[in-house]
Amino acid sequence: MWSDERRAPFRRRYLSLGTGEIAAAAAFVSVAVLAIQPLLKSRGEHLALWAGLLPLLIVLVQAGIYWLLARSWVGGGRMPRGIAAVYRALGILDAVLLGVGLLALIWVAPLRPGVLVLGGAVWLFAAAEYVNYFHVRLAYPWPRWFRRVRRWRAPRLLLDIREAETSRFA
Repeated sequence: MWSDERRAPFRRRYLSLGTGEIAAAAAFVSVAVLAIQPLLKSRGEHLALWAGLLPLLIVLVQAGIYWLLARSWVGGGRMPRGIAAVYRALGILDAVLLGVGLLALIWVAPLRPGVLVLGGAVWLFAAAEYVNYFHVRLAYPWPRWFRRVRRWRAPRLLLDIREAETSRFA
């Protein structure tokens, strides 16, 4: 078990990551509702926007909650098995939501190209965030990104889930 002094910077970092992901979700919703939706002309265009945005919001909020919860076990504890099971299930649900979002984007493809490009770009960002949290770490500082991403490291969430699932005492 780490000392409180050693845990403190990790707890601050996790607080920053958690609140940052939730703030990002709030910012995306605000921009979508206040700036983009008023410009959309049809239900199909609204669907294209939300087909990409909804999976992104869900992943960002889940990630934010994960980082805030992880503050309690960083430096010596483990993710509780119940939380690990929830996040394992959320990873499957997120993949399904991404699939449904992609199908919705394909369904509304005959829309104005700009709307489809926007929905598709947001969907791609959602897919990247999903991969970053549940499969392979993609988030690194820009100057070292190319070198580090090639290592195909498991993300912290996935490591915590695996450790909880294999622990005899969690």
